[in-house]
Amino acid sequence: MLALLHDHFAPRLIGRDPVAVEAIWKDLFFHTHATAVGAITSLALAAVDTALWDWRARSLRLPLWQLLGGAQPTRARLHHRRRLVASGNRAAGRSDQGRAGRRFRGAKIKVGRPHVSDDVARLAAVRDAVGSGFELMTDPTRDSRVTRRGAAQPVSRRLGWHGSKSRCLPRTSRVMLTSRVRPRFRSRSANRCTTRHSFREYLARGACSIVQADVARIGGITPWLKVAHLAETFNVPICPHFLMELHVGLCAGVPNARWVEFIPQLDDITHSRVQIEDGYALAPSSIGLGIEWNWDVISQRQKACLTVSDGS
Repeated sequence: MLALLHDHFAPRLIGRDPVAVEAIWKDLFFHTHATAVGAITSLALAAVDTALWDWRARSLRLPLWQLLGGAQPTRARLHHRRRLVASGNRAAGRSDQGRAGRRFRGAKIKVGRPHVSDDVARLAAVRDAVGSGFELMTDPTRDSRVTRRGAAQPVSRRLGWHGSKSRCLPRTSRVMLTSRVRPRFRSRSANRCTTRHSFREYLARGACSIVQADVARIGGITPWLKVAHLAETFNVPICPHFLMELHVGLCAGVPNARWVEFIPQLDDITHSRVQIEDGYALAPSSIGLGIEWNWDVISQRQKACLTVSDGS
C-alpha cells in the first residue's frame, strides 16, 4: 500500500487542486484499474481521499460532519464491541455487562462456535444479563453457514442485527437469509466490500437491512458518502465498521446513521479520544477530521518500519 502511494498516487497529486476531491478520486481509481478493486488499492485511495477531505474541512474552518451536511449534529449512537466467552457464569456476566450498559447502548457479540447451540446459549446468557433494553448484535468468526443455521433460533430474533463473514460474494444466500427471518430480524451487509457497487447489489436485491460500509476498505470518504446516501434511498441505516474516530464525524454528517462501532485502536497514536455521553458518541467540535495525532509516536513507528524494511 505504501509503495502504491509513493510510486503511483503521490506523483499524480503534484500540482492538483485539492478542492477537486471527486476528480482526484476517479483519476487515481482509473490509474490503478489493473489492481482495482481490491483491498490494497482501496486502502491507498482512502489515505489520499481522507487527507483531501481533512484539508477541505480545515480550509473552511469546519468540523468534517458540518461540511458533510450536519444531519445529526449532536450525537451518533454507539455500541461496544467485545468478545464474550461461553463460560455460563451469569453472575460475572451481569456484573460486566452492567458496567458496559452504563457507557454503551448495545454490544456486538462474537459467535461461530462449532455447534450452533453453544452460540445460542451464549447469546441467551448475555440477554438475561443485560435485559431487553440493551441491544445485541452478532459478529461471527466463521462463515455464513453458521449464520444461516443460527438465524432461525428464537434468541436470534431478539438481536439488533446478525452479521456475516462472507467476503461480499454470496448475495443469493443473503437474500434467502434476510427474507427468511424478516421482519423480526436484520442482516447487515458485509463490511469487507471494497466498492460501492457491491453495496448497490445488496440493497437492490433486498439482501441486507443494515449497511456496514468501512471508510478505509471502500476507498475513502468520497465513496463512503455515496453508499450512505444510496442506503438512505432504500430506507436502510448505515452502521459503519471500524475506525470509530473517523466514523463518528461521518455518522453525524448523514441522516441515516444509527451506530458507531467502539474499537479504540488509535489510542496509541492520538491525543484525542472519542467523547462518550450516556451511551452516545459525540461529534467532535474541532475542525477537520477531529483527530489529534501524536506525531512523536507516529514518527518513531515510521523509523522502526524503515529499519525493518532495510534489514538493519
